[in-house]
Amino acid sequence: MTAPAKPALVIVAAVARNNVIGGDNRLLWRLSSDLQRFRALTMGKPLLMGRKTFESIGKPLPGRTSVVLTRDPKWSFPGVIVAYDLQQALAKAAEAAAVLHSQDVMVVGGADLYAQTIGMADRMHITHVDLAPSGDSMFPPIDPARWKAVRREEHASGPKDEAAFSFVDYEPN
Repeated sequence: MTAPAKPALVIVAAVARNNVIGGDNRLLWRLSSDLQRFRALTMGKPLLMGRKTFESIGKPLPGRTSVVLTRDPKWSFPGVIVAYDLQQALAKAAEAAAVLHSQDVMVVGGADLYAQTIGMADRMHITHVDLAPSGDSMFPPIDPARWKAVRREEHASGPKDEAAFSFVDYEPN
């Protein structure tokens, strides 16, 4: 029997013009369209996230498996797979992907985890938000020598969106 194929590592993030992704452990804007896209991209897949990101969500998201990376050996949450270093988190997320029959592991935040995984990711789905808020959580710079935009969808702000935004899909050069 052959081992299952290694799942793709896919980053999903909403990023302001100034690379801010959050502040005080929360999102700084309301984009209903982006939340719908996030759900569509991640449904049925394992979500790899840091503890603070998980705590900002507050619960495991339905239809997905949450793998939470934390340095706190006492931290746990019902229904969550806990990992204590990146390699362990990636291995547990890959196991979850096999169980879910998913070809992807979705990296969904926060800033530290994005910084650790951007160099090894296979794809990125970035929502570029046309705002520049003050915040304390930043997305790492997207290096054009490493990443190319392969799809871009521009959107004006809709009735449930606080700003204009673009859905941009990136692949390695």
